[in-house]
Amino acid sequence: MAAASPGALLREVVKDATVQVPGAPNALAARMAEREGFAAVYFSGAAMSAGVMAMPDIGLFTLTELAQQARFVCRSTRLPVIVDADTGFGDVDNVRRTIAELELAGAAAVQLEDQQLPKRCGHLSGKTLIKPDHMCEKISAAVDAKRNNDLVIIARTDARAVEGLPEAIERAQQYLAAGADWIFPEALQSKQEFDQFADAIDAPLVANMTEFGKSPLLTLDELAQLGYACVLYPVTLLRIAMKAMEAALAVIGEEGSQESMLDLMQTREELYDILEYEP
Repeated sequence: MAAASPGALLREVVKDATVQVPGAPNALAARMAEREGFAAVYFSGAAMSAGVMAMPDIGLFTLTELAQQARFVCRSTRLPVIVDADTGFGDVDNVRRTIAELELAGAAAVQLEDQQLPKRCGHLSGKTLIKPDHMCEKISAAVDAKRNNDLVIIARTDARAVEGLPEAIERAQQYLAAGADWIFPEALQSKQEFDQFADAIDAPLVANMTEFGKSPLLTLDELAQLGYACVLYPVTLLRIAMKAMEAALAVIGEEGSQESMLDLMQTREELYDILEYEP
């Protein structure tokens, strides 16, 4: 019997439970998330921009660069990987190629958003949106481009911050009619808004629990009670790692050695274990 596709695995894990999906800034982090018992991982555009390229999240990397990094992450783990494809790298034809490349890379789901270029981080002000019918064309193109029907197409709407909650709900309904499988309402501003959105949309929903943004940091239990399928922590691991590296550099600079930090480090044996390497 053939193994289930990544998309089929992702659809299965949200059938009966709300799942936590940490952002994996690289392949090794994805494998660690698998070891720690998570059911899926997320490859964030923000983490890709900052962690791989030291650039802001304003749509500066290319599809080729994203596909290469997504391939590394997908190959490193048996977990389904949700890949953030920003605006799809252009118009309808660009979206078709985006789906083809990321499906080939091993993605379980591809996320597309309704911002205009140049895009901005979803929790910053000053975003602009494409027209709903244009986004629907892009979603339809994404659906048509799938080789495997199990690939999950996630439509993210940034309309809450630009047009308001009712308009975000209206866009989500149109995106579902165009063929989106899941909906990702970005930057909702209260628990009540998460509740209102879930009441209005009959589809699996993605909640973004990014830090230092516009949304409250709701718990897994709260979001499960509201009916969300998937809870993202897109940049959490990168933020933690960067803060730890900052502290480590300070210690090395001040003490002239890393010896006082050995008990904080992953050992060589622990690293080799994650790499499944026997020297």
